[in-house]
Amino acid sequence: MTNTTDSTEAANLKRYHHGKLVEALIAATVGIIEERGAEHVSVREAAKRAGVSPGAPFRHFRSKTALLTAVAEQAMNRLTEAVANAQSKVDSADPIVAFEAIGQGYLEWAISNPTHFQIISSRTLIDFDASDSLRDQNEAIRRKMIDLLTQAQQQGRLAPDTDFDHLMLAARAFVYGLARMAIDGHFPEWHPSEPPSLAARRALHLFMSRMTISSKAQSQEHPEVATRDR
Repeated sequence: MTNTTDSTEAANLKRYHHGKLVEALIAATVGIIEERGAEHVSVREAAKRAGVSPGAPFRHFRSKTALLTAVAEQAMNRLTEAVANAQSKVDSADPIVAFEAIGQGYLEWAISNPTHFQIISSRTLIDFDASDSLRDQNEAIRRKMIDLLTQAQQQGRLAPDTDFDHLMLAARAFVYGLARMAIDGHFPEWHPSEPPSLAARRALHLFMSRMTISSKAQSQEHPEVATRDR
């Protein structure tokens, strides 16, 4: 006589063939985080939600950290897409506008995907250094930022002695802080007159306009950024 549990698991494993089990486990993990928090994630619980035995996921994820790192890799893929999409909507010939688009894409993604943002932001939950995907995509965005700053400097838009490393750190911290404030619900206290996403975008544009030598000219050249989504 066929065991019903074994039959069900066999059916689930067949359904999750060709990598679908990995996708199902990641989706289950995101669900756990959204409902109960990252501290309640376990490979066993993810397996239960995916409808497979507790041992089935270990072929792909040997630990909770490995499972959360996979969630972070999914987050990074989506972040990369969001940044590319934001850059496709602006004038790529203007390095300052293209640089700002990276931040705007990051903000839009983070505010729309708070769970993924939480996981990819916490180095205590994931093994960032062990993931080629995370390191490579993060480095690609960093290199893009350097290239754009180099172009801006060559065009006389940045001071000749601008320290790119510190400028990128400041820009990264600023955007990360805006995203964190929006997701954690701080904007009603600090800027109650606008929706968080709009306030964050305008704050980033203000930061960018003060970063360049021709800040006044930039504001006049791209007034739509300051007035869009009213």
